[in-house]
Amino acid sequence: MGSWDPEKGSKGKKKKTDSSYECEKPWIPWLLPTIVLANIIIFVLMMYTNNCPKNNKGSKGKCVARMDKWGALQWSKVVHGKQGWRFITCLWLHGGLIHLFANVFSFVFIGIRHEQQFGYVRVGVIYLLSGFGGGILSSLFMQHTTTVGASGALFGLIGAMCSEFLTNWTIYTYKALGVLPHIDNFANIGGFFTGFLLGFVLLFRPQSGWIKPQHRPAGAAVIPKYKPYQYVFCVIAVLLLIVGFGMGLLLVFKGANGNKHCSWCHHLTCAPTSKWPCGY
Repeated sequence: MGSWDPEKGSKGKKKKTDSSYECEKPWIPWLLPTIVLANIIIFVLMMYTNNCPKNNKGSKGKCVARMDKWGALQWSKVVHGKQGWRFITCLWLHGGLIHLFANVFSFVFIGIRHEQQFGYVRVGVIYLLSGFGGGILSSLFMQHTTTVGASGALFGLIGAMCSEFLTNWTIYTYKALGVLPHIDNFANIGGFFTGFLLGFVLLFRPQSGWIKPQHRPAGAAVIPKYKPYQYVFCVIAVLLLIVGFGMGLLLVFKGANGNKHCSWCHHLTCAPTSKWPCGY
């Protein structure tokens, strides 16, 4: 025999309510799997058309040089050629199989979970703007290299996870920076902080115990949907994003070189050892 309770249905089943602490229906991820597939297809096409296994001879090989025609990020092209679109096109290119697989597997384990929780719109915005922000910082410090890859966008997703943790107390896994040669950590750092700020804007959730007005029992205490600190974080993050993107783009197109104002920053992208030179 089942018992009856005003807050429960017949036979002791809990009455369905719509509160923030109940399990949300996960989104079906399609955007990031599509991005992963597109990255693989573009990589195969680039390798085939450039005949990379034959022409690739280090960082100065014909294969790497031809990435420029596919939209790789080059400071001179952006500033002198006014080709700002390279901030986005470089996200779809990769310098080798290891580079491609590292990003693909990271997207599978990190990005798809994000899309399941928050949907393709918010994750897509974080992905593109983080990659864009990473490209801006890279252009300020890595002006004599060719940058490709979605690592900045990936670190943006990780940064968003960190800020989502702070504002929603969710547990996530982090990824460390690399200090190997030929890794553009400025793109990673720029992407991380862009995603970190975007997380405060796009990924905050209603606080525990909040119930929609139409489902709130009569006489129940009204709990605000969001906490004051969530609004504060959101406003501060929006302001920092506007200032950061504005100042960054202004400095890039003025031809500013960040290394002239930071004598040690070049160590962030390569730690010299007896095994490899950094070529500062």
